[in-house]
Amino acid sequence: MPQADLVVVANRLPVDRVTGPDGEQAWRRSPGGLVTALEPVMRQNHGAWVGWPGQADLEVEPFDFEGTHLVPVSLSADDVELYYEGFSNDTIWPLYHDVIAEPRYSRLWWDAYVRVNRRFAGAAASAVAYNGTVWVQDYQLQLVPKMLRELRPDLTIGYFHHIPFPAYGLYSQLPWRRQVLEGLLGADVIGFQRVADAGNFARAVRRQLRFETKASGITVPLADGSTRVARARAFPISIDASSYIELAHRPEVRARAAEIRASLGNPRKILLGVDRLDYTKGIGHRLKAYGELLAEGRLKVEDVTLVQVASPSRERVEAYMQLRDEIELTVSRINGDVDTMGHSAIRYLHQGYPREEMVALFLAADVMLVTALRDGMNLVAKEYVATRTDNRGVLVLSEFTGASDEMGSAIRINPHDIEGLKDSIMRAVEMPGAEQGRRMRALRRRVLEHDVEAWSREFLQAMARARREDANSETAT
Repeated sequence: MPQADLVVVANRLPVDRVTGPDGEQAWRRSPGGLVTALEPVMRQNHGAWVGWPGQADLEVEPFDFEGTHLVPVSLSADDVELYYEGFSNDTIWPLYHDVIAEPRYSRLWWDAYVRVNRRFAGAAASAVAYNGTVWVQDYQLQLVPKMLRELRPDLTIGYFHHIPFPAYGLYSQLPWRRQVLEGLLGADVIGFQRVADAGNFARAVRRQLRFETKASGITVPLADGSTRVARARAFPISIDASSYIELAHRPEVRARAAEIRASLGNPRKILLGVDRLDYTKGIGHRLKAYGELLAEGRLKVEDVTLVQVASPSRERVEAYMQLRDEIELTVSRINGDVDTMGHSAIRYLHQGYPREEMVALFLAADVMLVTALRDGMNLVAKEYVATRTDNRGVLVLSEFTGASDEMGSAIRINPHDIEGLKDSIMRAVEMPGAEQGRRMRALRRRVLEHDVEAWSREFLQAMARARREDANSETAT
């Protein structure tokens, strides 16, 4: 097998297996910002990508796809249930999102997580060239950096954490808290979405492992008595802004936006929520505030429609099944109370849509509501802003998202404060065009200057710097 100088390790491969009209199986590039960001980098470096092909018990040999060498890691149905749905999404996800839902701790799940992480680390170790670079992605693979370092001490290893890292008081609940910290500290560079997340991680290391933490890095003791440095800092992720701008200019997409408005009865204002159906997204808080505004007569169903896209998510996990029931019951109740024959308060869409349709929705929407209770970044906020080439529209943004650190010209809200959220929605609905323009121009400038290509370039440069610094310190000693 050829070895690559740069290897990305992620839970999923950057491709989906699809069945064509003739019944033939084929691979199609996955949508998503990470895939888009890394595609040119992978091509330039003849890179390899290690990940699961997305179906249980699917055995696939390594293959090349559009300039990238793909190394599939097979997962059994048990692996998917225990490592992915269990430990990753029923233990780590709720714990790292401030225990909005209660995490469950299972030794069986943990054992599967260790086993599968070891499989990913082994695949990466085989795929990368001597003195190469491996970039591990996200919370499903927190043990891989240390495992990989033990297998291949010659490597430069980076890890990026796409979700929040919790405050120590919450993190300390995890029965395997030391093992996870040690796993992450196997990396030379550990990236987080927010400065606060990097700080939470450093505090957990100090409290649990008693390692020295400074601005320059965390001193990690080694078995031979020497030390190495792990650098933990914020690298806020972004989007491929140019692709959203290009779509927003397409005549057929603009025509579709007008068609959406007409299909909703050409309301004076369209509010939009776009989320995975997840308890971290604050969809219930949003619906509560909107329903009360209608009940109080501050908004009228003839004037305003809320379009809520809630794409299916983790449908076999109990907490998600309950959430879907609660959201759909709330939508039905609000619509039942206020709908007329000609107007509906909420258009609820429990399905995913292609990017072209999402851009048309962004163009049609006067107000974008991002009410997440906890979110690593929230790229939908950035997608909406990138799309609004007309410098119109208002972004209402939760302060509990990573995006709020960068997007100061949004209307920032605390989604738990329902009265405050209601007032902010009214302010957005009534905002004059001149103020919309001022705010949107500032937001767009930030998103266009700090796109996903800049993010990947900055992280790779940080890993290259770490390699040089480590080489210099070795030479000095």
